[in-house]
Amino acid sequence: MWQDEQKSIFLGGSRHNDDSYQKAEELLLRYANRHGIITGATGTGKTVTLQILAEGFSNAGVPVFCADIKGDLAGLSQMGVSQDFLHKRAAAIKLEPYEFGEFPVIFWDLFGEQGHPIRTTISEMGPLLLSRLMNLSEAQEGVMNIAFRLADEEGMLLLDMKDLQAMLANMAERAQEIGARYGNVSRQSVGAIQRQLLVLEQQGGNYFFGEPALTIADLMRTTRDGRGAINVLAADKLMNNPRLYSTFLMWLLSELFEELPEVGDPDKPKLVFFFDEAHLLFNDAPRAFVERIEQVVRLIRSKGVGVYFVTQNPLDVPETVLAQLGNRIQHALRAYTPREQKAVRTAADTFRPNPEFDCATAITQLGTGEALVSVLEEKGIPSMVQRTLIRPPAARIGPISPEERRRVMELSPVHGLYDQAIDRESAYEILQKRAEQAAQAKEEDDRRAEQERLRNDDRGGGGGGWTLPDFGGGRSQPQRERRTRSTGNRQTVAEAAIKSVVRTVGSTLGRELVRGILGSLRKR
Repeated sequence: MWQDEQKSIFLGGSRHNDDSYQKAEELLLRYANRHGIITGATGTGKTVTLQILAEGFSNAGVPVFCADIKGDLAGLSQMGVSQDFLHKRAAAIKLEPYEFGEFPVIFWDLFGEQGHPIRTTISEMGPLLLSRLMNLSEAQEGVMNIAFRLADEEGMLLLDMKDLQAMLANMAERAQEIGARYGNVSRQSVGAIQRQLLVLEQQGGNYFFGEPALTIADLMRTTRDGRGAINVLAADKLMNNPRLYSTFLMWLLSELFEELPEVGDPDKPKLVFFFDEAHLLFNDAPRAFVERIEQVVRLIRSKGVGVYFVTQNPLDVPETVLAQLGNRIQHALRAYTPREQKAVRTAADTFRPNPEFDCATAITQLGTGEALVSVLEEKGIPSMVQRTLIRPPAARIGPISPEERRRVMELSPVHGLYDQAIDRESAYEILQKRAEQAAQAKEEDDRRAEQERLRNDDRGGGGGGWTLPDFGGGRSQPQRERRTRSTGNRQTVAEAAIKSVVRTVGSTLGRELVRGILGSLRKR
């Protein structure tokens, strides 16, 4: 099909000294997985540039994932509307023919309101990203790692937030036992994590954690005619919790990195990932988290995934990450404050110079829809920076109506796959059963102990049980025998023999006296 023959994406026409746009600027698909960056001040055209890149990748059969911050990217699902300024731009860059079209879009939403629900499990998120999400201290992060280790050893799944909450409560009860194996687990640290979980739940984290979890393959779908799906994440509500937004996108990158096989340098990417508002990923991030980002960006290229950061200021991205971004599109920047002037110089210094104009000056003079463009050419060498008028998009520019969104979702290939949440047996249910079994066992032990106490009372003659007769002296015969034994008065063998003889003699004399008396009576 024609998508398989496409080798590049047309970005626009570059301007030369005579102010005409003569040269076509194109992004080569074979180098599109070398990552890129789109920067520029508000209102300079970054969103439209992102849109035309998404359209180009989709036409080339490459799936795309992007976050829709303002709702404008939803227009990709609808046919473009003819407008004069679009045709004028197309004519200026010699885009012939300029045709409108719609694209295969799949809407996603962490809250399940403007798209299909998108979920992951606590286990898949992992302790590092989860600690970043909850802004935990080093000690609290250590407790979180112990919780995951303990769940693995005891065969308990951590799927949703109540699983993690139950696991932490169980750790607090077993703090001494667990501390002897893994180190100190203080109730204060556990309590702090539980409070952060409560905050996360109030911010909508309970919608994000659970099952069915997102299958990465569903982000990499293609249509029957060979076009790549454009996955649009509704992020307008999500932006109220920037930490959740950035952590989710970082998790998604990590999942892609772990699940996709090595492919080296393919003819075109397997997936392109746009990270809008990229500064949120790095703001106040701990060093370990930034190192993880650097590692993923550096290595995910060999998985066939291209990552494109979209932000206002190139200073928002750390230099170690910026150095790995081969394709660059720079829209206009303002240079009023010292920080803005530094940003302009930084942006200018990252381009391969063009002797026809001063890059730093041009950045401040670009019009809306214009950008400085430098992409990787043959052998991966950056092209000389060119002042470029970005091509007009084929799909609609701007948001869509709720009815249009609903129709797109009903025709979606993932319709019904993620809409209904599933709650299977996991750590919460297992620990709940253990607690019930322990309570039943304790109740049974208490019942047996009570029965044993009653039996002991019966044997001791107390209460309403049986009593023994008194054979005189206020003591029963067994009591007197026990008293004798308790005093230690024991007979010797000689004393026992003498007493036996005396009893025998006494008995004989007694019988003879009785017989004599009775005999004399009978004789009378």
